[in-house]
Amino acid sequence: MSRPLLMIATAVVAYALGRLTAWPTIHRLRHQLEDTHRSMLHDPLTGMLNRAGLHAAHAALADKPSAQPITVALIDLDDFKHVNDTHGHDHGDDLLIAIGDRITDLAAIHGGAAARLAGDEYAVLLPTRAGDPDRIADALATIIAEPVALGTDEHFVTASIGLAIVEATDPLTDVALHRADVAMYHAKRNGRNRHATYQPGMTMPPAPHRRGPRLRDRRRPIDGTPA
Repeated sequence: MSRPLLMIATAVVAYALGRLTAWPTIHRLRHQLEDTHRSMLHDPLTGMLNRAGLHAAHAALADKPSAQPITVALIDLDDFKHVNDTHGHDHGDDLLIAIGDRITDLAAIHGGAAARLAGDEYAVLLPTRAGDPDRIADALATIIAEPVALGTDEHFVTASIGLAIVEATDPLTDVALHRADVAMYHAKRNGRNRHATYQPGMTMPPAPHRRGPRLRDRRRPIDGTPA
């Protein structure tokens, strides 16, 4: 073999050996990057999307060439604090996971996305083909109200649900979630365990007299960003 060919062959072998040696490191780094990316978009307790993940899902809907209006649902569990106070935070976490799984499954069936935003608050984005707001709310209320087995006991929880129909290109926080939030508070003020749909001109209902701020106002979203 001539000297140039020998040098080329040696370089090829060295490159191949280098790739083989480096592959485990490349593989490990790739998995670490994937895990980091996932943790940035998902809630560590339930595995659902977090607020950042919901923004990413919303952006994907808005970027579609034929973007259609979407239905936004904001779900707040009723009296969840009682579960933590009575049965402990471990049972409370298990309940949040179980309810989150149900909401995620329902959203996936209809081609949408679901997230846990903060504490016992969830959000769902659904395309318009998922049906009218009343049917969506009824489906969500039904799956949430099913008993949850925690240890040897079964627990029941209800939810107040606010819905808003918005354009996919509308800002998520300032328009979509805000309108769903206003509707959700109307549901709570009207007795809880029910839903309300945002109507043009609807504003936040007056707060009943209370001592100190609302518990919900003191909460911070689980992804650490301002509510």
